[in-house]
Amino acid sequence: MVAEKRTLTIFQALFPIVILIVLLFINVMLFDDTQEGATQVILMFVAGLVGLLGYRIGYRWNEMRSQIVKTISTSMPAILILLMIGALSGTWLISGVVPALIYYGLSFLSPVIFLFAAVVISAVVSLATGSSWSTIATIGVALIGIGNAMGFNEAIVAGAIISGAYFGDKMSPLSDTTNLAPAVAGTDLFTHIKYMVFTTVPSMTITLIIFLIIGFNHDSSIFISQGDEVKEIISSTFNISPWLFLVPVILFTVIILKVPPLPALAVGVLLGAVFAVIFQPQIIENLTNSTGNYFRDSYIVTLKSIYGSTSIDTGNAKVNELFSTGGMTGMLSTIWLILSAMFLGGMMEATGMLKKITTSILSLVKSDSSLVASTAVSCIFFNITAADQYMSIVIPGEMYKEAYKDRNLKPEVLSRTLEDSGTVTSVLVPWNSGGATQARVLGVPTLDYLPFAFFNIISPIMTVLFAYFKIKIRKFKTKDEVLASN
Repeated sequence: MVAEKRTLTIFQALFPIVILIVLLFINVMLFDDTQEGATQVILMFVAGLVGLLGYRIGYRWNEMRSQIVKTISTSMPAILILLMIGALSGTWLISGVVPALIYYGLSFLSPVIFLFAAVVISAVVSLATGSSWSTIATIGVALIGIGNAMGFNEAIVAGAIISGAYFGDKMSPLSDTTNLAPAVAGTDLFTHIKYMVFTTVPSMTITLIIFLIIGFNHDSSIFISQGDEVKEIISSTFNISPWLFLVPVILFTVIILKVPPLPALAVGVLLGAVFAVIFQPQIIENLTNSTGNYFRDSYIVTLKSIYGSTSIDTGNAKVNELFSTGGMTGMLSTIWLILSAMFLGGMMEATGMLKKITTSILSLVKSDSSLVASTAVSCIFFNITAADQYMSIVIPGEMYKEAYKDRNLKPEVLSRTLEDSGTVTSVLVPWNSGGATQARVLGVPTLDYLPFAFFNIISPIMTVLFAYFKIKIRKFKTKDEVLASN
């Protein structure tokens, strides 16, 4: 017999969220790095609590397990990409690609405009490739190194990189989320992109102004004293050549040609390995203590750089921090974090808690502006609870679609709100696949860079402000137009 399920109350639905927030706050107070295991355990504990509550109101384990498996399966592409990014960081280090990017960046970028330039460079690359993750894993890593040498706080640099990368991801027709949002809302891609310009350009303008002000107030004397020293150390450790730029150029070309992310990154990994063998024989010999067999040494070093940790000793402890990587192994704690978050999200979805909370939010909608605000809050809520940016777009999109039509609002209003609030805030949640990945890749904890990811913070605020002031809120003029959109 099928167990009869009791009606879930809003208190029951919110109780696990409150417990989660309290325990995560305690973790932050007690642990130096919560993502090495403390956060994962809390997420799984709260998932177990949700399971007990679900069982009490009539749900059975088989039902909950099916949804957990379904939810976790949505994260598998992100996990595979994460492993490939770990491999990419290894081969791009030993090949000298990342050191070369840092070397030339120190040669041509001024500390005064560095943060501004970091936003622009990240935005352009992400716009061209349609991928914030690929941008951050390649150009972003180099920019972190340059900023470090210039004496900038790594959290500020990470905020600039993430702001630019997510701007490009949000506006690129090649981006998966930029295609997903209009598909869910019921509009076309280019209408969606054009409509996003109204809120995205002001958000990016404010972001650029803030970073420009920070740059002008930065003490550049640190760079004057350290910049040349870092360049000298890099050039004496690696064979620096403009030919190394072929690796990122080929990778970005492959991505622009719409090759899927996983095989595209695999191309980058292989190119890095090949260029390491050609350009950096001294690195390979040093990492194996030179057995005299270069083929054997090359095989060992390149393979280890892909799967394990690699550290290059430059003779300077501070510069050494720039040239170490964990490879695929270094990504395992992040993968554990994502799986734990998906476990919790799947459990809350299976027991109807997410639906109960979002339905309660929808009942508060009294106007067009409150509808947009509710959508934005729901997107952020799903980034926190479901821990996946795709779910933060799809679920609120499906949930609010009819409400937008009932108010004669065109679908691009919904699609813009989904992107302004869902895509860009995923990277601000430590256990979300976006936040966990970028924290690991850049080596900066999510909560550290969060206050400086200005574009990501401003975007949902901007979309709500536009709604409240009725700026560029498109409506159907007649009922026939509404019916035609169905």
